[in-house]
Amino acid sequence: METIYNGYVSRHINRKMSEPMARLLARTKVTPNQMTWAAFCIALMSFLSFILGQNIIGGLLAQLSSIVDGIDGSLARLKGMTSEFGGFLDSVLDRYADILIVLGLTLWSLSHESYPGIWIAGFLAIAGTICISYTRARVSPNHRHLFDKGLKSLASRDIRLFLIMLGAVIGQAYFCLITIAAITNLVVIYRLIYMYRYLGQRDNQAKPISQSSENA
Repeated sequence: METIYNGYVSRHINRKMSEPMARLLARTKVTPNQMTWAAFCIALMSFLSFILGQNIIGGLLAQLSSIVDGIDGSLARLKGMTSEFGGFLDSVLDRYADILIVLGLTLWSLSHESYPGIWIAGFLAIAGTICISYTRARVSPNHRHLFDKGLKSLASRDIRLFLIMLGAVIGQAYFCLITIAAITNLVVIYRLIYMYRYLGQRDNQAKPISQSSENA
């Protein structure tokens, strides 16, 4: 499995629980891919909890899914079972899990809150969540580290799910959706501008070299 970027919440909260759990599971027959599916199933239960009106349970399950999602990579390294397919499976299921959780929070908000534009906030939160992951997936592996610090890393998955947990537990889903919609889409725009400038500078620096080699 590919090494996953650890955001602030992952480093300081999630990993403190997922790493000991991974070491425990390393003594069993549990595989990394099974833990990937387990994290997805927990996300599905979070979605169902929101549908059933259980916002606190839904929020806690969303955070638990985030914690369990960190086990598969650690378990793969401990067992020497890293695989390209494992990383691919993890990425795909994470996207489905993200959509389910945000959609669940949106549906809960529609049923229990009376703010205007809930559907729009939910749509923008889902769109931003997908695009944050897509920009990271599409950027060259040589440049991916540029998204691991500063404002460009502000809307990482661990932060998003932690915010969902907080918003759901305190019963403020609408403002949570607006926050996620804002930070994800703003970070996507910032990444686009940053990479346009960064790659543009590199292209300009590379042109004299290529021209000189052609003249040689």
